[in-house]
Amino acid sequence: MIKHPKIPASDDAWDSGQLGKEEKHVKRAEDNIEQKVDDALELQLISIRLQKSLIEDLKLLANLNGIGYQPLIRQVLTLYADGEKKKLLQETVSRNLRYG
Repeated sequence: MIKHPKIPASDDAWDSGQLGKEEKHVKRAEDNIEQKVDDALELQLISIRLQKSLIEDLKLLANLNGIGYQPLIRQVLTLYADGEKKKLLQETVSRNLRYG
C-alpha cells in the first residue's frame, strides 16, 4: 500500500484539486439532484441575452468577490428588486399621508 503525505484541508487545497479529485472518492449524484436543488432554493431557469462585454464584466466582478457570475447576477437583481419595492412602498405611504 502506498502511503501519501497528508495534505492539510484548506479552501486552497480543495480549489487547486490537491484534495477531492481522486476517482475513489467520486460518487455519481442522483439524476434529479439539480431539480431538487432548484426546488429547495425556489430557483427557476430563465434565458436572457446580455452583451458579451457585460458578461465579461460580471465574471470579473464575481471572481473578485469569490463567487460565480450567475449567483452575482441573482444578487444584483435581488438588490435592485428589493430597492425598487421599498421605494414604491415609501412613495405610496408618503402620498397617502399627504392626501389621506
